[in-house]
Amino acid sequence: MNTVPERILLVDDDVELRGMLARYLSAEGFHVSVAGDGREMRTAMAREAPSLVVLDWMLPGEDGLSLARSLHGGPAAVIMLSARGDTTDRILALEIGADDYLSKPFDPRELLARIHAVLRRHKAPAAETPRFFKFGSFNLDPAAHLLARNDKNVPLTTGEFTLLHIFVRNPGRVLSRDDLARLARNDERMPFDRSIDVRVARLRQKIEDDPENPRFIRTVWGSGYLFVPDGGDQP
Repeated sequence: MNTVPERILLVDDDVELRGMLARYLSAEGFHVSVAGDGREMRTAMAREAPSLVVLDWMLPGEDGLSLARSLHGGPAAVIMLSARGDTTDRILALEIGADDYLSKPFDPRELLARIHAVLRRHKAPAAETPRFFKFGSFNLDPAAHLLARNDKNVPLTTGEFTLLHIFVRNPGRVLSRDDLARLARNDERMPFDRSIDVRVARLRQKIEDDPENPRFIRTVWGSGYLFVPDGGDQP
């Protein structure tokens, strides 16, 4: 059975790189169009809506970060490309709406793998959200935006609640700072900043009996954080 190829739009002012990637992705079965700046990107998208936009950060005129922000909430996924390899830049790109970020230079095979992964996430059916999340003696009610311990409310800021909500939805999964920034941006109530470690520390003060030796939100050195709902013994 023939399937319609996914449409990819490459936005980069590097003509040589753009051409190489277009040829490579076309050979991998994608329908590829190209643009060199924001104006050409909008023209191409008006002509045929892409499933995914591969967007360079440094563009003439309107930069890629601003363009990614304008695409947030639309039907097309976004992968940012940039020679800027700083962690802060990656987090910023994810915060403003990009689905993934890849530093230049890169192997085209890695870009291909990331494209497939992002497209799978966009097509995956949304899982039914539980009414409550329970961990230890706590009960988290997302609809009411409340956390209770033994029926007594635990006050949380909006940022702390959003962070805890991310953790309870991803039990047993190591989440990097980039993961947390990407997941947090889906919550429209929260302009998620980059002080993730500070926010984790504050959240631990409110839910851990011993914040220096946390049972629920554990640090995985060099990787990120791991949420353990039952607060079991440390390995």
